[in-house]
Order: sequence, then structure tokens, then C-alpha cells
Amino acid sequence: MLKRFIAILLLVTLISSTCSMFFVYAGFEMNRKYIAENLCINRDKPWLHCDGKCYLMNKVKQAEKNEKKQEAKDNLTKMEVSFFQESHRIAFTEPIILEVHKSIFTHYAYQYSSSYIEAIFRPPKQVV
Repeated sequence: MLKRFIAILLLVTLISSTCSMFFVYAGFEMNRKYIAENLCINRDKPWLHCDGKCYLMNKVKQAEKNEKKQEAKDNLTKMEVSFFQESHRIAFTEPIILEVHKSIFTHYAYQYSSSYIEAIFRPPKQVV
């Protein structure tokens, strides 16, 4: 219930800020007789047939000024951020060949020998 009320309230405020001219005209049409009799500048000159239009024009100008002020204020609060990045060149480094380090452990010495292997394996002979 509270969320619905807040949503409707935000919607009404958003619409009212964008449609302020509509509310000025609607207010004028609803109160036309009162404005013509009490608020009109030319109420003493009925032959001009102003009927409160001068009051309406003043309100329209005032609403336009307010919109321009609000627009200017909105533009001041906006901050534009531009991002520029310098292009980087990727350079691969040459691999470093390390010197062969002497090992702490001695190399394994193969001490087994067999004459049997030498007796069986013989390279082929050339026949010429």
C-alpha cells in the first residue's frame, strides 16, 4: 500500500513538472469568471474584452521563466566525464636464457653393462 502511494506520488510530481503549462491553462479555464472580475488588469475597461487573458499571459510568461530556470539548474548539476585513454603498444620481451647451474646432486652413473646386448645387435653389412 505504501509502495503504491509513493509510486503514484512520484508519477504525479513527474507529470506536473513536465506539464506545467497545461495546469496554467486548466486553472485559468476553471477560474475564468473570478479572474475576469477580480484579477484582470483591464477589468475597468470592459470594451477591450480581455476577460482575464492578460492575467493568463502573465502566468504563462512566469511559467516559462520557471521552466528555463529549472532547465538551467539541471544543466549545471550535470557533469560530463570524458574518458581518453592513450593507446598502448604491447611489447614482448625476449626470453632470457639462464646459465646452466651446477646441480648439488651428482649425475647418475649407469654402471651396468652386458655383452649380451652387443652380441645380438649388429648393424647391417653392406653388400658390394
